[in-house]
Amino acid sequence: MSILPTISFAKPTTIKKGVAILLAGEGALQDGQGGDIDPSGVLVRAAETATFKGKKKESFNVLAPHGSAAERIIVIGIGKLDELTNADWLAFGGVAKAMVGDAPIVTLLPHDAMGADEASLLAQGFWLRAYSFKKYKKTPKPGDKEERKGQKLTIQCADAAAAKKKWGDDEGVARGVMLARDLVNEPANILGPEEFASRAGALDALGVDVEILTEKDMKKLGMGALLGVAQGSVRPPRMVVMKWNGGKAKDKPIAFIGKGVTFDTGGISIKPSAGMEDMKGDMGGAAAVTGLMHALAARKAKVNVIGIIGLVENMPDANAQRPGDIVTSMSGQTIEVINTDAEGRLVLADALTYCGEKYKPQMMINLATLTGAIMVALGKHYAGLFSNNDDLAAQLTAAGEATGERVWRMPIGPEYDKMIDSKFADMKNIGGRWGGSCTAAQFLKRFVGETPWAHLDIAGTAMASPANDINTSWGSGYGVRLLDQLVADVYEA
Repeated sequence: MSILPTISFAKPTTIKKGVAILLAGEGALQDGQGGDIDPSGVLVRAAETATFKGKKKESFNVLAPHGSAAERIIVIGIGKLDELTNADWLAFGGVAKAMVGDAPIVTLLPHDAMGADEASLLAQGFWLRAYSFKKYKKTPKPGDKEERKGQKLTIQCADAAAAKKKWGDDEGVARGVMLARDLVNEPANILGPEEFASRAGALDALGVDVEILTEKDMKKLGMGALLGVAQGSVRPPRMVVMKWNGGKAKDKPIAFIGKGVTFDTGGISIKPSAGMEDMKGDMGGAAAVTGLMHALAARKAKVNVIGIIGLVENMPDANAQRPGDIVTSMSGQTIEVINTDAEGRLVLADALTYCGEKYKPQMMINLATLTGAIMVALGKHYAGLFSNNDDLAAQLTAAGEATGERVWRMPIGPEYDKMIDSKFADMKNIGGRWGGSCTAAQFLKRFVGETPWAHLDIAGTAMASPANDINTSWGSGYGVRLLDQLVADVYEA
């Protein structure tokens, strides 16, 4: 929602004004390393005073010395050059944005370790750190006027043309992340199922084919699990199907499915009031899928993709489903609803079935802010990964390491099946106190058949997650970069 900096790339040249950013590898700064911006060599003395050694994300800044065209000089350490990863370059961009604030003109000077790809990642990190959600702040704060003026960042590198071309792709991914953040940050009174579906529908401007299923459509399809969650709300449910056809016509699609509970009170099994306001973010999975579809379409990914999001609101109305109710899912399997607050898996059950039966994808990945149990196990730095396919699990793990959106594989198996067997139906929607994230995943597995599948439990990473170098927002947009990387590495390679 903020005014994003204007990004440009240029071949190395003398800067004329503004803030200059210098990247330095591990070790002491050398005389003359600052070049034209440091004619009197103050940076070496400043680095010694600051005990700067060039370690990753170490930094200091000085007022530019007499004779320099720059107004201020910032030095950022990038560590050992042979150990740098894409995630590091993204982080350096975020550190740079944090250091320069809203300075109107910024130039990032070239470094031998920085090629076109690295320059573009720096720009993406700078952008993602610049994001803020101020849509509902009506009273101006100090600094707002300066931000409205905009900011210009020029990144100097040897192959500026290649960096600009790469930025064409990375910009689309960054905008996908920020779309996901916007959706998660919106209050639930503004963003219900219908409004969310409308925003997803806007992707048709990028060439995404969008179909929106209504409550009537879902009744015809027999989606009793999803509709059972929705029946307590006056806001009708929606299912959005997004199709990107960037591959060959004969290629089977890959599919991403997102849980979109736009607000979760817990239903009749109502949640405690403390922290319930955070449940506006219980659609983080659907937000990630929507942001991913934006990213793939914006960079014209050479792959066929299906994105499906189930959108409902879970409310404790007189018409809401009750603990003990039995619903029939689209698959024909019956579910005893023991706890109405275990609603996300009911939504996903029908979405997974619909995806598998209609599109027969080569693989399916679902994302959901599904369980508090995953945060007990992993905290807020990793998403839980559950999968019926070792290759897919390994590919997701690799993509997580590459992007910094990390996952940790958790177990599923027949032992957990016993915990969700029901006396009255084919299964129940919770398995008891222990292994809550595992029994939730085992529940979902019953709706995927033999299709290679992975479930990402992003309850700890999609919202209210720890701030980092590229995000200070409540909604993180987690999953967009992770899955874009997976698509690029595996399905476009």
